[in-house]
Amino acid sequence: MELFYAPTSPYVRKVMACAIELGIADRIVKLPSAAHPLKRDARIASFNPLAKVPAAKLVDGTLLFDSRVICEYLDDLGHGSLFPRGPERWQVLTEQALGDGLLDAALLTRYENTCRSDEIRSVEWIDGQMTKIAAALDQMENDVAAFGARITIGSLTIACALGYLDFRFASFDWRSSRPALTDWFATVSERPSLRDTFPAEG
Repeated sequence: MELFYAPTSPYVRKVMACAIELGIADRIVKLPSAAHPLKRDARIASFNPLAKVPAAKLVDGTLLFDSRVICEYLDDLGHGSLFPRGPERWQVLTEQALGDGLLDAALLTRYENTCRSDEIRSVEWIDGQMTKIAAALDQMENDVAAFGARITIGSLTIACALGYLDFRFASFDWRSSRPALTDWFATVSERPSLRDTFPAEG
């Protein structure tokens, strides 16, 4: 399986964390990429018309995107339980949606800050996205006793989302009013799947 890869992408990190948890990371060939919200990368677009990472090509030529699809494919390939069956599945998928939603808001905030000049940057837009981030964090604090007890696509996505805040929003203090989430994140971050995939520039 070939995977367009960017070391700073939280969605790529999510895919690689799943692969490590499943013991199949060695089946992935990483293709370096330079995904950008404004500059279209034709190499990525050959895998994904949206030109976003992660995007994968299977050995039979099947194309897969985005992280949600690729992670579920990996879980099936590795005969895993990151996507549980039965009623628990819907809770875990909702946890994944919460983590992905936080990431979406964080990335939109970053793009507003880095891709727009001061003259056209919208403070109201940034404030709106940060409100979503804070609300998602509060929900995670309330729910951590449930999702924190197991490793699933939900808990991995939430861990990647929190890691992205530390990476790109280092001055944002999300921990001070969320002690349970803080403790869980410190513990789960020691797992090889997260420790070995922490984002890095370059």
